[in-house]
Order: sequence, then structure tokens, then C-alpha cells
Amino acid sequence: MTTLLAIAPRGDVSPGLLGFLVVAALGVALFLLIKSMNKQISKIEVPHEDEPERRPANGEPKPNGVH
Repeated sequence: MTTLLAIAPRGDVSPGLLGFLVVAALGVALFLLIKSMNKQISKIEVPHEDEPERRPANGEPKPNGVH
């Protein structure tokens, strides 16, 4: 192990193309994740305080597929 360290010149190590591709892929994945999260959050309906909560009658199905 020490012989391998002695062979490599100091200051000659860089991330290279693979490092750039990994960082770029993480950036694209983060962008798509944030875009999807914003889309899901915009679907949430927040009830206003002045509106009473709507409760379904016995025969009506509950909203959002809740059983």
C-alpha cells in the first residue's frame, strides 16, 4: 500500500469525468424530485378556518379513498 502512494505524484489527482457525471446526475435527480414534490404539494387542499369541516353522510364514500 505504501508503494502505491509513493508512485502517485502529489497534486495530480482530480475528480475527472466520472466525478462530474455523478454530480450532474445528482443535480438532475434533485431537480426532478423538487419538481415532483411541488406538484404533489399543490394537490393538497387545506381547509379554511371559517369553513366548517365537511363530513360525509352514511351513504356517501369518504374523500380521497379513505375507508
